[in-house]
Amino acid sequence: MNKKNIILALFSCIALHAFAQVNYDLLSPQHPLSPKRETRAVWLTTLANLDWPKTYATSEATIAQQKQELVNILNLYAAANINTVLLQTRVRAATIYPSDIEPWDRCITGTEGKDPGYGYDPLRFAIAECHRRGMEVHAWVAAMPVGAKNSLGCRRLKQKGFSIKSFSSGAYLSPSDPKVAPYLGDICAEITRKYDIDGINLDYIRYPDGWRRPSYKNGDTPDARRANITRIVQNIHDKVKAIKPWVKISCSPIGKYSDLSRYSSKNFNARDRVSQDAQMWVRTGLMDQLYPMQYFRDDNYYPFCADWMENASGKDIVTGLGTYFLDPREGNWRLDEIVRQMYVSRQLGMGHAHFRSRFLTDNYQGIYYFEQAFNALPALTPALTWQRATPPAAPRFATADNTLAQPLGNGTVNVSWKGNSPYYNIYMSTTSPVDITNPRNLVAARYTGTTFTHRPSQHYHYAITAMDRYGNESAPLQRIETKPTAIDTKLMAHNNTVLTLPTWVQTMDVKYFTISTLQSTSLRKIYPTSKHYNDLNISALPNGTYVLYARSAKRNVTHRVGYFIVKRG
Repeated sequence: MNKKNIILALFSCIALHAFAQVNYDLLSPQHPLSPKRETRAVWLTTLANLDWPKTYATSEATIAQQKQELVNILNLYAAANINTVLLQTRVRAATIYPSDIEPWDRCITGTEGKDPGYGYDPLRFAIAECHRRGMEVHAWVAAMPVGAKNSLGCRRLKQKGFSIKSFSSGAYLSPSDPKVAPYLGDICAEITRKYDIDGINLDYIRYPDGWRRPSYKNGDTPDARRANITRIVQNIHDKVKAIKPWVKISCSPIGKYSDLSRYSSKNFNARDRVSQDAQMWVRTGLMDQLYPMQYFRDDNYYPFCADWMENASGKDIVTGLGTYFLDPREGNWRLDEIVRQMYVSRQLGMGHAHFRSRFLTDNYQGIYYFEQAFNALPALTPALTWQRATPPAAPRFATADNTLAQPLGNGTVNVSWKGNSPYYNIYMSTTSPVDITNPRNLVAARYTGTTFTHRPSQHYHYAITAMDRYGNESAPLQRIETKPTAIDTKLMAHNNTVLTLPTWVQTMDVKYFTISTLQSTSLRKIYPTSKHYNDLNISALPNGTYVLYARSAKRNVTHRVGYFIVKRG
């Protein structure tokens, strides 16, 4: 994005400031800022059971309850067209899955190191439920924090000889310890190898806040510290990409990368204070995404958004929103402040991520309702075109007559196709051909099946694209349909008794049919007796040439269906 566009976007922030209330009219599906590709994420915290789970899994009944709690949360995400879940997987030197490296976190069963049993794997269950809803799930990995100094995970790390320092906020691995990079790389590789995750999101991949400033002795310099953190990032990147190159590597850096020429970071930034060289990581390809934690307002937010985007190097930048500040116990933010940030960030080309889940789903100050309106349309996540840009093969027709939609009765249609891609995207429109570049036509993203049942309110045309694991889309599979014209020579099929209706008419909500002569003399009206009509009885018509019309019940528009000739004897 050039500087002119960034300046315009910042001016739009000033204009949006004039809104005292959320203007939902601006968020209709026709809103020009609603893109086809955009990351819409939520951090789902398992630490201390803050977001999930609320029930400890100690029996089959409580496991079922813990599962249902997650399903309820994911259903809320799906209803707001959230497409990315950042699930806290490595909590504090402990995990929410059966690891060969670290113990179970207490959030699952209430006891450190305790397996819930009964074959229950919370991470595997979460991934399956996210994918069922077309959402990506990224394993959120807390890198440096290892919990309280007497926690099970911390004690085991000490036994392995890791250098650990304790502060009032907890214990932390020393980034300068050469064992840290391969150890964290092994954890991320284990998650990647064992689970069908879509990303690794690194949290707290930095020096802790309480760490002493660089001493400039024995090689302890700002550059050396940045190199220590980058070495860890490099190890994780290399091990994960060697297993599944499509898995996205991201991190959540401090929301201000460094001081800007006109705006100070107030002595707290990613690069200089905590040694996160995040802009270099996206520039060199060590990171596919960044989720900067921009839990700030006004001049501490907007100029730094522009800086992240100016230095995005073509990668996906997702602003981290301080949604938790909508709780008066956490801060004194108003809904309209988050609203402005979301508008401007979208205009800049950024995605957005809420920290954290409960404050969104509990609808603090109406934020969940706004999220639903803001995401009125589904969206695909940005593709990893810098890794692979070759589109997959298009899906194929599943029927001999090359149709996608087959009426099932009761006003429903079955859309089916063939293919072997991991995901498909489904588009539909009242016009043909379906424009797959129009975000209003996308109805199902990252779909994993090859059949889709739909109850259309009017006649729709469908298009299906295949999508690979990198997010690249194929050309669309669709049947280009046109309504008959006066010079069409193909006549409607019948046996002189029953007239067969074309598929596109069978899916319409028809008020009535009209049969006319070629001289436009109306002979009769036929009212459907149900919403399912495959054919019409024409046994009473004399020999002759006729035109069939269908009147739409919803739009009160008449469509010419086609011509037919009755010739008996």
